[in-house]
Amino acid sequence: MSALMRLNDLSVWFDDPARPAVDGVSLTVEAGRMLALVGESGSGKSLTALSILDLLPAGAHHRAGAIELDGEDVQGWPDARRRRLRGGDIGTIFQEPLTALNPLHSVGKQIGEAIRVHQGLGRQAVRARSLELLAQVDLPASAETLARYPHQLSGGQRQRVMIAMALANNPRLLIADEPTTALDVTIQETILELLKRLQRELNLGILLISHDLGLVSRFAEDVAVMHRGKLVESGPVDDVLERPKADYTRHLIAAEPGGAPRPLPADAPLLLNAEDLLVRFHGRRRFGGFGGRDSLNAVDRVSLQVRRGETLGVVGESGSGKSTLALALLRLTHAAGRITLLDQRLDTLHGAALRPWRRHLQVVFQDPYGSLNPRLTVGQAVSEGLRVHHKDLNAAQRQARTRALLEEVGLSAEAVDRYPHEFSGGQRQRIAIARALVVQPDLLILDEPTSALDRSVQAQVLELLKTLQDRHGLSYLFISHDLKVVRAISHRLMVMRHGKVIEAGDTEQLFTAPAQDYTRQLIDAAFSRHRKQAVAH
Repeated sequence: MSALMRLNDLSVWFDDPARPAVDGVSLTVEAGRMLALVGESGSGKSLTALSILDLLPAGAHHRAGAIELDGEDVQGWPDARRRRLRGGDIGTIFQEPLTALNPLHSVGKQIGEAIRVHQGLGRQAVRARSLELLAQVDLPASAETLARYPHQLSGGQRQRVMIAMALANNPRLLIADEPTTALDVTIQETILELLKRLQRELNLGILLISHDLGLVSRFAEDVAVMHRGKLVESGPVDDVLERPKADYTRHLIAAEPGGAPRPLPADAPLLLNAEDLLVRFHGRRRFGGFGGRDSLNAVDRVSLQVRRGETLGVVGESGSGKSTLALALLRLTHAAGRITLLDQRLDTLHGAALRPWRRHLQVVFQDPYGSLNPRLTVGQAVSEGLRVHHKDLNAAQRQARTRALLEEVGLSAEAVDRYPHEFSGGQRQRIAIARALVVQPDLLILDEPTSALDRSVQAQVLELLKTLQDRHGLSYLFISHDLKVVRAISHRLMVMRHGKVIEAGDTEQLFTAPAQDYTRQLIDAAFSRHRKQAVAH
């Protein structure tokens, strides 16, 4: 094997060179092999990759002994030649394809742009190459696919488009920055298997940035572990993950979600009862606008119950109806069926009559940065619900309750005067949890609350949720595509597919003896620790 890309003694800093965000990191990616760069949020993984691409954020500075591609130090290249690296010799796949893709441009235009910029081909040649790339990433190689826009594709399809763009100019090195974080387990598998196939066929060197050690153990040949900007351990993946030498590596491995929820009392009363929920989305009219409308049952006659103090896990692939079910329970989308909370029918309430009941049913979203208003301080964001639902409290009382709750979720009371961008992802999720809890709800709907967090922070948030549940008697509806996380917190589990519940029951019983092939497929994808034959050979 030959060294395709080599970093030597890379440091990155913002304000003070004596306090580097990346401190003396050296890495080697070999042709035909995948190097996984792992570590917690803020460890310097993405900054390391951005240094290779010369795409560091404003205010960042770097120095390195060498940044070599095929033995040539690119630091001495003219700017024009270095620009041709990006999208040329080095392809990049970003974490969130819906953000990375331009929503105003079609798939064909975005793939074609990458080809035209670097190769200067004509329209027909660009189109032919675009269709070839679609086939290469297992998307339909058709004019219809090229004409689609990002919002018309699933998460897995959008990620395949990103991979097609990264491959457009036959790169030698592929940098994949958390390419599967927002995807469900089965799609994660197919995307990584696709990358492995391309790695073999094209002899690609791949730098994979990930916080999922399960995926790393199955798909990468080599691994490097970063902590607080430093490289603490590196080597073949089996050596590092099976026989770790560094304490921090052992900490990461131990942080894989585990354990079980606290036992639920047998006499726990019923809190939420939903019967025959139906959410139907109508499409365009058929037959040139003169026929009936196409329709899709996003939630198809779903019934569920949640007892006080219980966690009901909801799992399934993207598009299975999990988040739409949450919106229906929150009365944020129209749904047929009965929803009863604390013996009150919510589906019959509207407007002002419904508003007081929203206090009892709160939500924590997947992306805490997106759900927190960047213009509001943490104190303003958390106390906002009190001004709506607890109008009897004065300003001092609201502030006191806000400070107390921030401390309860593991943050300093001084955080009230700071803004969301000043906090890490795990801290922002704690703020989002505090904002939901401040109005003293009975049920929290948690929609993928840990998917954007690294494993060690996930474990902290899960433990926080369990503690809060014990302390306040909270009930959770926990939506996730991560079955390890769901197993660690859920008393019961509900598996959804195409809007329907295909299996439900006690969590451990369902994991040990699933009745449906689809459930077994999800469990196998989440808990397989060994590299598949198709990947290894």
